[in-house]
Amino acid sequence: MNSPDPAPVIDLIEAFRRSKTMFVAVALGVFDRLEKEPADAATLAGEIGALAEPLERLLDGCCGLGLLRKQNGRYANLPVASTYLCRDSERTLTGYILYSNNVLFRLWTHLEDALREGGHRWKQAFGTDGAIFDHFFRTDEAMRTFLKGMHGFGLLSSPKAVAAFDLSRFRRLVDLGGATGHLAMAACDRYPHLRAAVFDLPRVIEIAREQMQLAPEAARIELIAGDFFSDDLPEADLFAVSRILHDWTDEKIARLLAKVYRRLPSGGGLLIAEKLLAEDKSGPVPALMQSLNMLVCTEGRERTLREYRALLEAAGFRDVQGRLTGAPLDAVLALKP
Repeated sequence: MNSPDPAPVIDLIEAFRRSKTMFVAVALGVFDRLEKEPADAATLAGEIGALAEPLERLLDGCCGLGLLRKQNGRYANLPVASTYLCRDSERTLTGYILYSNNVLFRLWTHLEDALREGGHRWKQAFGTDGAIFDHFFRTDEAMRTFLKGMHGFGLLSSPKAVAAFDLSRFRRLVDLGGATGHLAMAACDRYPHLRAAVFDLPRVIEIAREQMQLAPEAARIELIAGDFFSDDLPEADLFAVSRILHDWTDEKIARLLAKVYRRLPSGGGLLIAEKLLAEDKSGPVPALMQSLNMLVCTEGRERTLREYRALLEAAGFRDVQGRLTGAPLDAVLALKP
């Protein structure tokens, strides 16, 4: 009897080695340094404080992963590294990579305990109590790193999310927990008549203001400090929540949806940007992995369209529609009758 192909198992055994190789190269500033000019391992080692021979193995690994090229012993960034792995790139993902390396990697080591006991693993991994997002934003630098990383993801997802439905009927969008404003920017870019606001915690708004200065749509986007759970919501005929609902329990989501529903006028809408699970929860793999990620670091989980529809309709929304976007996040639109 022929044995099944072991490739899927072997690939998973090695998967964390590939991600950790990229994480460490980003953390050491390898791609930032090589963006200035190509270099050999010995030169690079002297500049970043590493040993030449071990670093050469890391650099060769990055070549094998399709991040660097090597010619005559000198290493240079490939375009994918220049775009996503350099801190100064407009589309950088380094913030989320550093967060994954320094925080998520440690939380995931306690996945077994999360399965046995339930609940996130912040105290177990870092010895800290308090609200979940106090851990994300424990220092200004940690908050900046996290938000810059999420901005990079937002540039990949938000244009697809705002294009998933025809939003031309709406006049004022308020993005709740909108962070650096990537969704508001994408919406204003697609709908020239639209005015928008980003509503987020005061410390987040300070960083959003820096990012917003770079946006062509800045004049049409207002930045408002507040907590969407405890403060009054700004006026809008379209609210948006992107990578927000998956952080929370059904009970907290119900509270927020009821609050949004009350604030909307008749005919107003709520746009949700989240990765949708298949109805039988058999996939897609990124959503399944993100749901496990939510287990170790938040109170929430990923959901199916049917589950979001049930929450939305319980709050009073109707005409709930979902769209798969092909981007890291999908889209759901619900209307107030």
